[in-house]
Amino acid sequence: MLATVPSATLVGVHGRTVHVEVHVGQGLPTFTLVGLPDASCREARDRVRAAFASAGLRFPSSSRVTVNLAPTDLPKAGAGLDLPIAVALLLADEQLPAGSADGLAFVGELGLDGSLRPVVGVVPLVDAVGASVPVVAPDDLAEAATVRPASRSVRDLGELVQVLRGDAPWPVLDAPPPVPPAGPAPDLADVRGHLLVRQALEVAAAGGHHLLLVGPPGAGKTMLAERLPGVLPDLDPAAALEVARVRSASGESRRGEGLAVRPPYRAPHHTASLVALVGGGSGHLRPGEISRASGGVLFLDELGEFPPSHLDALRQPLESGVVRVARAGLSVELPASFLLVAATNPCPCGVGRWGRCACAPAQVARYLRRLSGPLLDRFDVRLFVDPPEADEVLGAARAGGEPSSCVRERVVAARSRAAARGVAHNRQLRGAALEQWAPLAAPARQYLRELLAEGALTVRGAERVRAVALTLADLAGEEPPLGDELVSAAVLLRSADLAGAVAP
Repeated sequence: MLATVPSATLVGVHGRTVHVEVHVGQGLPTFTLVGLPDASCREARDRVRAAFASAGLRFPSSSRVTVNLAPTDLPKAGAGLDLPIAVALLLADEQLPAGSADGLAFVGELGLDGSLRPVVGVVPLVDAVGASVPVVAPDDLAEAATVRPASRSVRDLGELVQVLRGDAPWPVLDAPPPVPPAGPAPDLADVRGHLLVRQALEVAAAGGHHLLLVGPPGAGKTMLAERLPGVLPDLDPAAALEVARVRSASGESRRGEGLAVRPPYRAPHHTASLVALVGGGSGHLRPGEISRASGGVLFLDELGEFPPSHLDALRQPLESGVVRVARAGLSVELPASFLLVAATNPCPCGVGRWGRCACAPAQVARYLRRLSGPLLDRFDVRLFVDPPEADEVLGAARAGGEPSSCVRERVVAARSRAAARGVAHNRQLRGAALEQWAPLAAPARQYLRELLAEGALTVRGAERVRAVALTLADLAGEEPPLGDELVSAAVLLRSADLAGAVAP
């Protein structure tokens, strides 16, 4: 007899529908699994056999069992196909009534005792089963319900058989305990001085502009960057769902957490591998740090210590908002719409122009060669971070700056104006759209023309300057055309030159 049960497999951060077909017939007793399964899928035979024995079910060991995972040209990975294989086998062996699993889809790993165990990526998996009602492990129920509220769960295979036979109702499982709330985010009110850099953080948050901070050790670069997520607006439902999909595919979701509200913040170490940063893998393609930061902030501290190949791999995602990972048998598109913030010292000793540099010219040249011109050109805001004055740090009146909540209100208002233009933030404006929404007054146009003629700006840089100037106008509540004051301020925010950051 033949039975088919819907399920899904994980490809990158997206689920792909899989139809588990099981045929039980006469012939030499075998259990054959086809359809490009990986090692964890092929091991389902032994897990299902042990789960049948633990649940008191008959495994058709005297029949020829063929399991096909369709479509057959799609590689399958993970143990989430254990449960649909078991259900389809019970249907094909007539241990379950025909039609008892109609309208249901199954995702879950089976333990040897028949229990249902959670799987990685349950959010994209249950999102891929279409109109079918997903049945998942108890530990996955809360996570699955964020995208499919009708999701159901049972504790083990024996309980599922009773439900499908009509001998018992669907169980009502206890809700997982709520996740303790995260501590307060770092606040801009803690920052002393750094007025220009604080404005740069606000501009970066309001317009989605990538930010580079250059300065000596201890100047406050990391402290400032860590406070950028606190001024970003909350995630809208679509962005929250994408963040949940990426976190689920990465195995980072926690029971009872629900959809995230605040943007993610990732700060990988400079020793991270290229695959860990960009994503991929040999067998199972997983999202990397840039995908985990999508919708939020990716902070690269000690930018000059990252390998050049890692940094240049960021150039395409910075422009397109996605990263395309291709392997011989499979290619995926992973989200990479993040706000990049980077901090670097001007030279290996870190002193640069702020003191007596102890680096040889060859050392400085080798250090700066890690940061290619095309990568630096993608930073819309580039600033030197001078160490704060002693009175600002140790003075009697150590009044803090403006809190993050006040800055976030202006950022939200600026992004609302960008949304009226059809984009999430001004950095997404390109070409004709930028010409439409950020027209230049005659003096500002002449100023940009001179910078282009001198080679001080690339064509991309000139576009980014216009976008930053538009963000400054949005924050100030001004309307285009953009005057030379706004354009000059945008150029000033792009003024940090690494070549001039080291004292001769």
